[in-house]
Amino acid sequence: MTDQAPTACILVIGNEILSGRTKDTNSGWIAERLTAMGIRLRETRVIPDDEAVIVSVLNEVRAKYTYIFTSGGIGPTHDDITAECVSKAFGVPWEVDERARAILRSNYQSDADLTPARLRMATLPRGSELIPNPISKAPGFKIGNVYVMAGVPRILQAMFEGIASSLKGGPILLSHSVVSDVAEGKIGDDLAALQKANADVDIGSYPGQRPDGTFRNAIVMRGPDRARLKEVAAAAAALIRKHGGTPTDEPPL
Repeated sequence: MTDQAPTACILVIGNEILSGRTKDTNSGWIAERLTAMGIRLRETRVIPDDEAVIVSVLNEVRAKYTYIFTSGGIGPTHDDITAECVSKAFGVPWEVDERARAILRSNYQSDADLTPARLRMATLPRGSELIPNPISKAPGFKIGNVYVMAGVPRILQAMFEGIASSLKGGPILLSHSVVSDVAEGKIGDDLAALQKANADVDIGSYPGQRPDGTFRNAIVMRGPDRARLKEVAAAAAALIRKHGGTPTDEPPL
């Protein structure tokens, strides 16, 4: 599908995600918000707290996509290395940001409470723009097309909402589904031909079960044009009938 909308990649950073100890919910939440804004999420990667990996992956994806959103690794402990790695990726100093320091200092009674560990949360790549954190104060930051946010879901969500209005979207991607009990193996060849004939619409096939346990297969059309989705959905319904099924139409969402 040819599409000129802005693109995005999500980098979920943390050994605790890869070990299974912590479950990632941030990428799904961001994906929903991006879809609603007309920004096409092209990749989500989960990577370790490893300097070489973070720097390499970050430099790769920031050259490919309009926006990069990271979660995790900007806390006060030794393994929170995201900010330092972003500095290295951009080739700029990693240094205490006095704006961020002042924000953190407002949380405490004295300078002594701003320990070296806490001060790590105010140590950012030079030239960063701060992303406000209305929940726990310690800010995220933006540099270039990279937005670095916390790993705690409610903090990340608050940070994202703070930057949402600055993001440029494109046409909203709609979906239109045609559901039946015809198996993929029967319609696979025809479905491939349908996709080839309608390159401007993304067509997917998703088998599953209904609440009563019976089989269902949803052919899902995605694109920004409601009229085109309706046309392709009609063609999908026709091929289902060709194979003896009864299609149920689910209009664009």
